[in-house]
Amino acid sequence: MKSVIAENLVKTYRKGEVTALNNLSLDVEEGTVLGVLGPNGAGKTTTVRILATLLKPDSGSAIVAGIDVIKHPDKVRELIGLSGQYAAVDETLTGWDNLVMFGRLYHLGRQSSIDRANELLERFDLTEAARRPIKTYSGGMRRRLDLAASLIVKPKILFLDEPTTGLDPRGRQDMWSVIQDLVKGGVTLLLTTQYLEEADQLADEIAVIDRGTVIARGTSDALKKQVGGERLEITVETADVTAAQEIVARVSGNSTHTDLRTISASVSTGSVALMETLRALDEAKIHPLDIGLKRPSLDDVFLSLTGHVAEETVEEPVKKKRGGKK
Repeated sequence: MKSVIAENLVKTYRKGEVTALNNLSLDVEEGTVLGVLGPNGAGKTTTVRILATLLKPDSGSAIVAGIDVIKHPDKVRELIGLSGQYAAVDETLTGWDNLVMFGRLYHLGRQSSIDRANELLERFDLTEAARRPIKTYSGGMRRRLDLAASLIVKPKILFLDEPTTGLDPRGRQDMWSVIQDLVKGGVTLLLTTQYLEEADQLADEIAVIDRGTVIARGTSDALKKQVGGERLEITVETADVTAAQEIVARVSGNSTHTDLRTISASVSTGSVALMETLRALDEAKIHPLDIGLKRPSLDDVFLSLTGHVAEETVEEPVKKKRGGKK
């Protein structure tokens, strides 16, 4: 069953001069994680804002939990959670006050709001900081609190728009652990990110967006196979480059690429090709400085599909200072 369905979404800004979404279509299977991968300005945030009822598309349709987001936005909001790129919490209030306030805004009732706030503070390891003002929190703590706020009503579907932006590696790893726990609990998740490793770690499937449209979709492994199989890479002394090139070309049966003293080529037989290359090098009395097999990364996939790296910044149609919360 599909929890999220977007079909042919179009969104333009500046009286049609800038196209944020260009007939974008995607869907998310219930209980799974879809990673939406793309550079700044690719259309990720615009997609999330439409699906979360914060923005209307110029054309196209979007169904979330079986409900039309344009016709019945209030019903959709009862079932979803949203955490934007920037922590949407009040810095002057404590963490506990923020969560209780969100609970009351959702009409949970005073005691239910308090109980839910305490539960989430413990779940996100924020109990000790619960009575401190948010302005004293670290970036990672703010992100965890923002995610906690998006879970006040125990949503069936969660939209996370670049949830680890600005976090250090430790904070990013901690957030990944929290997200993985949510998915184990049955939450359907649409996650946007610029971080290729993040999509690799968390997503069941990945949709690659570039210039407002989905240009590829599949599992991480399937996308990597589009670039080709494993690559044999070997580094040798400068004097041995030509002879090593001939060996790698013969063993792989493919054309080689040489960068200074490093030769590489696609191989279909993996470790067998590696062993054959080592034997041929030994016979030629060439001693490699380094040799190994390299699987394509999502970086390779994105570069192959788009012609530029995922971190490249392109024009952002609409820049919001704070991520909206429903």
